Amino acid sequence: SKGYCQAIGFFRIDKGHFSGASLDGLNMAIAVKWPGAVHEGRGTMQPIIDERGNEAQRQGMLSILTGKETDPFSTFWAVYAAMCETILPPVHTRITIDLDMQARRATCTADNIAKGRGEPILNPVNGTEHRVGIVLPNGFEYGQNEVGRGWSTTTGGVALTLEDSYAHWCELHFNEHGRIH
Repeated sequence: SKGYCQAIGFFRIDKGHFSGASLDGLNMAIAVKWPGAVHEGRGTMQPIIDERGNEAQRQGMLSILTGKETDPFSTFWAVYAAMCETILPPVHTRITIDLDMQARRATCTADNIAKGRGEPILNPVNGTEHRVGIVLPNGFEYGQNEVGRGWSTTTGGVALTLEDSYAHWCELHFNEHGRIH
């Protein structure tokens, strides 16, 4: 650890809704940083919302990213929001997510604010791709993920540069009570 924590996350909603508003096919992202460990608080969050959404969809995605209308600490978004003393106004922009979870590859952009890419971890001796995953049957974030390496940059209120850092891909299934097992 470097004594602080920071992350960028991109989320593609294949199928979902919030208070009756369909979120199918929309994207969202967050950039977050803390001066120390996450549980110590004092963080800053930048919600990034798909510009294609109508007002109800945008409000729904913002509520999800900031943990509104969920049981306390029931999603990682709610935990992140609770540990942030500053949640910046959302940025509405075009978000693209090109993802192949099985291949552990992704390219993501939020126009004019964030970009990221991910690829598999490579064997340091022969350069072959490793297949790495984490299984958390009772995890509150996910049940299983694919682990890789990532590069991300963000600008604005939460400016970050992450180079060859941890990255993961997973399917998320949530409701207002947390992860659906």
